Amino acid sequence: MRAYYYDNVEVSQTPPAITQSTTANVAPSVQRHRGRAAAAADVVAIPTPSKATASIGDQRLPHDSGRDLAAADLEKLGVLYYRLPDVSGVDELASQRGYRNRDEITVSPEKMGAVYEDKVKSFFHEHLHEDEEIRYIRDGRGYFDVRSKGDDWVRIQLEKDDLIILPAGIYHRFTTDADNYIQAMRLFKDEPKWTPLNRAPELDSNEHRQGYVSQFLK
Repeated sequence: MRAYYYDNVEVSQTPPAITQSTTANVAPSVQRHRGRAAAAADVVAIPTPSKATASIGDQRLPHDSGRDLAAADLEKLGVLYYRLPDVSGVDELASQRGYRNRDEITVSPEKMGAVYEDKVKSFFHEHLHEDEEIRYIRDGRGYFDVRSKGDDWVRIQLEKDDLIILPAGIYHRFTTDADNYIQAMRLFKDEPKWTPLNRAPELDSNEHRQGYVSQFLK
């Protein structure tokens, strides 16, 4: 895990279009997650952005300001981080915090097909949930962005064996990185609730938002 202030380059919420490419043009990190049968054929692939394109604001690029934050700084925002190399550690944490349900999700063009671009775009809209959001990264990498006390974006880079807990009521967003692949375990206290509430003035009166603001932002 690494956390830092987002560099505030204006971001397009639309990832680069998926294009047809041969395996010669597929990034090794993408090839790594494809079956052998597909390895010899043309595939749908997303080209990895070059450093020269960073200034256009692709959401999947690091947007690294160089101003790092520690896990203790995230905790002040209500965000909890754990490094858990073994699933037994997840099981113990789940027991302690009452996470009774779980599932796994893979976010990639190979797994999600034509809906991948729309899904990644929707994940990147600023929103909150009325429950904790718990993600344990099983493979790949991605970014969670959360709001600081000053309403700046803080980017949290996650990779395999990282577990993050976002409190109910925190404004946040998610994106894959330039490899376009992440596999994560999702944990829940009760039945999964998927409804994102996109940021809007009327959410100021939401009880979960008010609870978060009262506990962490004042």
